[in-house]
Amino acid sequence: MKKLFGGIDLNWKKIIIFAILAGIYTGVMAMIPITNNTSFRDIAISFEVWIFFGILIIMNSKSAKNSALKCFIFFLISQPLVYIIQDLINHSNLLFTYYRFWILWTIATIPMGFIGYYMKKDRWWSLLILIPMLIFLGIHYSGFLGETLFYFPFHLLSTLFCIISMIIYPIFIFNNKKIKYTGLIISLIIIIVMTLITFTNNTTYNTTILVSDRETGKVFDDSYKAYLEDDRIGKVYIKYDESLEDYIVAAEFKRAGKTNLIIEDSNKNKVIYEIDVKRNTYNITKK
Repeated sequence: MKKLFGGIDLNWKKIIIFAILAGIYTGVMAMIPITNNTSFRDIAISFEVWIFFGILIIMNSKSAKNSALKCFIFFLISQPLVYIIQDLINHSNLLFTYYRFWILWTIATIPMGFIGYYMKKDRWWSLLILIPMLIFLGIHYSGFLGETLFYFPFHLLSTLFCIISMIIYPIFIFNNKKIKYTGLIISLIIIIVMTLITFTNNTTYNTTILVSDRETGKVFDDSYKAYLEDDRIGKVYIKYDESLEDYIVAAEFKRAGKTNLIIEDSNKNKVIYEIDVKRNTYNITKK
């Protein structure tokens, strides 16, 4: 593992091949339907793996200037290639739609690569360079953990990747034991804080399931009771929606899964719907 962080002869040929492979892989992962809402597609959406790539380039560069140029060229090739691959296969227009935002991050790799190189100096201020990346990864970790709790085991690999990255970076970037263990303690504090925040503010999916409609026979008001057969998925309730000027069944879903939605009137008469809850959508059918 230590060899990854300073023991690789990362010449320009390897940088270009690395960039091409990273771009192609990411573009393919973004298109395969089975990767949707999984850790395998996260590389096309979030930063954690690209931070890892950037740190590997920085730690295997010969100078601050060399680090800045290699980071810039790597991202200049890999990032547009992600969109070009998708455009060629899906005949979309992602390169001109999305890359105009990502090119700003590509330009930012020049100063980040230059400053990041000084982590290799193994000084206390080297740790200060790493800390913003640890915090950024902590924010990603919190988001992935929330997704995993809602839609287990989706995004579990990304959650673990963030945790492992935050632990190994201070251990393998620094040689000075005091700096190494201080960085590790900071990482553990970030992980603990973000875990507490995530569990305190559970990720929920709030939506409207049904609207009272006399024409379709879906009639209910606040004299009715709505509930889920499996309350681990979340809760539902009937309320009056002023914008619709009618009653609705609102839901606060805490996790994905299948269960029955039951609408019950004051005489205990029930209408049952089967509902399949996913991360940001659901399917509902009357039984």
